Amino acid sequence: MSAPPSSPALPPVRTAVIGLGWVARSVWLPRLLRSPAFTVTAAVDPDERGRAAVAGSQGADATGLSVLAAVADLDPAEVDLAIVAVPNHLHCAVACELLTKGIPVFLEKPVCLTSEEAERLAAAERAGGTVLLAGSAARHRADVRGLYRAAERLGEVRHIELAWVRARGVPDRGGWFTQRSLAGGGALVDLGWHLLDIAVPLLGTAAFRHAIGTVSADFITQASSRAAWRDDDNDAEGDGDAAGGGGTDVEDTARGFLVTDDGRSVVLHASWASHEAVDTTRVTVDGSAGSATLRCTFGFSPNRLGESVLTRTADGTTRQLAVPTERVGAEYDRQLALLPGLLHDPAARGRAIDEARRTIGAIERVYTSARTVQEVRESAPV
Repeated sequence: MSAPPSSPALPPVRTAVIGLGWVARSVWLPRLLRSPAFTVTAAVDPDERGRAAVAGSQGADATGLSVLAAVADLDPAEVDLAIVAVPNHLHCAVACELLTKGIPVFLEKPVCLTSEEAERLAAAERAGGTVLLAGSAARHRADVRGLYRAAERLGEVRHIELAWVRARGVPDRGGWFTQRSLAGGGALVDLGWHLLDIAVPLLGTAAFRHAIGTVSADFITQASSRAAWRDDDNDAEGDGDAAGGGGTDVEDTARGFLVTDDGRSVVLHASWASHEAVDTTRVTVDGSAGSATLRCTFGFSPNRLGESVLTRTADGTTRQLAVPTERVGAEYDRQLALLPGLLHDPAARGRAIDEARRTIGAIERVYTSARTVQEVRESAPV
């Protein structure tokens, strides 16, 4: 995502944070509160405990931050941007309510859970005459930017391999993350959305014509596979359903093979847990004039590679390219810095929807393929 730089003459963006879970408390609120480009005017969550935690930790009375129970309590005249970080199944409904009221929305991934939701968001954006912006932090990592620069020297992009494989990292096991009705899916929706998102600058506007895939859940009920670094309240010690009582009916691993309408291929591998020792992200771009590979670790897990390694291979020779060292989470600072400019960029309207249509369309087709394989397997004679 690119945008004109924000002007220092612009007043601070009056921002409401909707949903006060881990990502809001750990990622967005701290950054918003220390950025002079933003003023956090409201925090919204129907859960009283979440509101109390934010009010206590951020000093709401001293800063003028209003802690509210419902989006309906927001005054559109007093909000320039709403950052929506609610559970997945609420993304569309909450964003549509805000957009229809004329409030610009920055929506955490996944932007939507179905193609039908994508169209509802598009209609709400048009009805409110405002803009929907989408989370795409991984594109703003220094190492991913280095990969994009390397890809410019690879000729025509022919094939992309995208993998984010955690050693242990099932989020909120037994809570909403691992219930299909609330999350929309498992690792494919969660990690896969990030992976497909970083492919957008490499593929341009190409749509996916074909998609096949498989899913599995070999690790999801193992206590040792939980994302302990997230400190999720719903997780339980021991196997089986967690304390949240919701059980687990999503995949911890998804693999897909996709082909665009202009003949390029994409391999996708997203895993919340695996046999590996370290959480690893690997992206390879094969072109007509060479290939480039990035090995790193996306996200906030402390179980990560020590450094990012970017290489370029051409004519039988592989050489390592320089990648700046940066602190974990710096990509979120960069994306946040772009938001004021995007709010004033007419070209931003509709862009997030177009990308979301392609991404959710690909995810739906991988799931459809996986279900078909499972149905054939279950119907086969023993």
